[in-house]
Amino acid sequence: MDPHVWHKVAAISGVAAVALGTYGAHAFKPQDPAYKQVWQTASIYHFFHTAAMLAAPITKNPNIFGGLLTAGILAFSGTCYTVALLEDRKYSRLAPFGGFAFMGAWASLLL
Repeated sequence: MDPHVWHKVAAISGVAAVALGTYGAHAFKPQDPAYKQVWQTASIYHFFHTAAMLAAPITKNPNIFGGLLTAGILAFSGTCYTVALLEDRKYSRLAPFGGFAFMGAWASLLL
């Protein structure tokens, strides 16, 4: 796969991160205010790892790095967004896998 495809993935993820961050800051009104923090955590991780994805084409293993970041965003941030939106922590099972995907992406830079 062309390593520059990760710029397109980052663009899509960036649009989603801005939209979800804006929703979380201005429109999201959970009954339990603790879920506002869960949303904010999802948003922060989503933004930072989207920005990191821009570097994928210049890494030794762009598809591993970009793929693991994408998996992490979907599994960690996606799970946190779902937990916050539904105000139910029972949907949090995938979050640790997302965290491991993030760690794997960063560790892949050592290869």
